[in-house]
Amino acid sequence: MACWVSPNATQAQIKTAYYKQSFLYHPDKNPGREEATYRFAQISEAYSILGSVGLRKKYDRGILSSADIQGAGRPSGKDTSASSRFSGPQQKGQRRSQKPSTMTVGGKPVFNFDAFFQAHYGEQLQREQAMRQWRQQSEQRKKDELANRKLGRFMEMAVGMLLAMGVLVVFSLRS
Repeated sequence: MACWVSPNATQAQIKTAYYKQSFLYHPDKNPGREEATYRFAQISEAYSILGSVGLRKKYDRGILSSADIQGAGRPSGKDTSASSRFSGPQQKGQRRSQKPSTMTVGGKPVFNFDAFFQAHYGEQLQREQAMRQWRQQSEQRKKDELANRKLGRFMEMAVGMLLAMGVLVVFSLRS
């Protein structure tokens, strides 16, 4: 199921690997790429299983059922605290200041990936956007400088031609 983690990975390692992989294949970072969308869905499904201690135990034992997978989005009665849903077992008791929000569609919770990515990767996304904007501006400046150099050369040639024609006119009038 999850080739992006080793079979004996800790919950923290699974979480870290999930964040890295989900960031790489997120549909917002790969618009129009169906393969990335498919990979993102696979990674999310794998994390919904491997990120839950109970489901991971069932998966490791080979007794995970499709009913378990379908119910993976809904925490069980003992997993209802925010700290157990949004952080690993090593962080019990610590609450995050920003949690990904969920909406409901037809009574089923739908995970808000935009809020999740903003909470986890907002600063990195802003840096990438700033770098992209800087590169575009730099490329535009280079294009403008090249155009100005070409225009300058053209103007020099035009002035030279006019000067040469003026000299020719003066010599032709003297003769």
